[in-house]
Amino acid sequence: MARYLSPEWFDEVNRATADDERIRTDTAGVVLTIQQVVTDGPEGEIRYAVRVRRGEVQVVVGDDPEADVTITEDWGTAVAVASGELPAPAAFMTGRIRVGGNVGVLLDAQGSLQGLDAVFAGLRDRTTF
Repeated sequence: MARYLSPEWFDEVNRATADDERIRTDTAGVVLTIQQVVTDGPEGEIRYAVRVRRGEVQVVVGDDPEADVTITEDWGTAVAVASGELPAPAAFMTGRIRVGGNVGVLLDAQGSLQGLDAVFAGLRDRTTF
């Protein structure tokens, strides 16, 4: 099992998104980069970007200076959301997730990203938190 936000976990995510027909279909018209920042983790801050490019999704470690949106959350919130214990909208509404940048682009793509949520949910059983 891959540890959450480890290099092996990112490999698992990229394999899962590459093999998912729903993601290719749902995101065919989407061009969006979401920068993720997870603070206070066991190994410090972790930054990664989710790049959606017309049917292809890639998750890469590090910063993407051209990100459309930046989502910031602490480790506890990230784990709770990723493990399915806390819905992301609830975390946002309570201030545990902060969103910056062009939020409108994210909202416009929200329906197209549901398949991506399903991929992350599918990884839960193969992830240690």
